[in-house]
Formats: sequence, structure tokens, C-alpha cells
Amino acid sequence: MNRETISFTFEVYDSVEELSAEDAWLLQEARKVTNQAYAPYSQFNVGAIARLTNGETVTGTNQENASYPVGLCAERVLLSAASSIYPNVPIETMAISYHNTKGESDRPVTPCGICRQTLAEYQLRLNHPIRLILSGLEGKIYIIPQSNMLLPLGFNSSDLQ
Repeated sequence: MNRETISFTFEVYDSVEELSAEDAWLLQEARKVTNQAYAPYSQFNVGAIARLTNGETVTGTNQENASYPVGLCAERVLLSAASSIYPNVPIETMAISYHNTKGESDRPVTPCGICRQTLAEYQLRLNHPIRLILSGLEGKIYIIPQSNMLLPLGFNSSDLQ
């Protein structure tokens, strides 16, 4: 038997003031866009914004419906919009934040499993890393260098060959 380890390194910041001006702007916009989420069932409003390699930005919010928990996460809404509006333009950085109207919003939020798979596929398809900035409305901030780091041993198109 062999034993192997998978790990990755990410940055942790105590506040938005520690970020570069560009990253701080993206995070502040992600925090603002949480107000556009439609989450009447979970009361957990998620907002995301991405800066593409062409300099454009695209936003997304979670969208729930009456057959809850069926809905769309902010990350997948954003990825769908980006690939529709700017086909084949990679995402440089995506900032994701949330507002939990039933509780605290003071620690970084991480993408759910299906969003991790979708981010990894998007990154692979366009052959460009997607850097993630993860936070709540306040508190610590995580910066993940590549979105596929959140899905070690992930399933991808090469598995279908």
C-alpha cells in the first residue's frame, strides 16, 4: 500500500483593506450584488462577479424557486452568462460573497459541489486558471489561486476518453 496526500495553499486576509485595489473592488461588488439574489426560501443571498481576461465583468446571483431546493447557484449563473455573452473568453478572477439574512455573514463562503465541478470544467475548457476571492459581507477573506484546487481528484472530460 502507498499513501499519498493532496493539499493546496491559499491566502487568508483579515479584511478587505489588506487586498489590492483591484481585488478589493471585485469583492465589494460581489458583496453589493448579493442584494440582487432571489432567495426567498433559504434567505441565503449569494453574489458573484468575475473579471474576464478581456477586462469585462459579469455578475451572477443565486436564483431559487418554489420547488426548493431546486435552483441555481450564483457561480453557475455567472458562468452561464459569461460563456453566453463572451464565448471563449477566460475568467481571470471571480469574487463570491453572501448575505445570510437569518444569521451571520462573517466568514468566507465556498462553492457547493456542483459549482466546484462546473468551475473546474470551465477552467479546463478555456485552459486558464480561475482565481477565487471568497468572503462574507465582512470578516476573513480567502484567495484560492485556481478553482480546480477545490475539487481534488475531480472528474473531467479526460475520464470520458
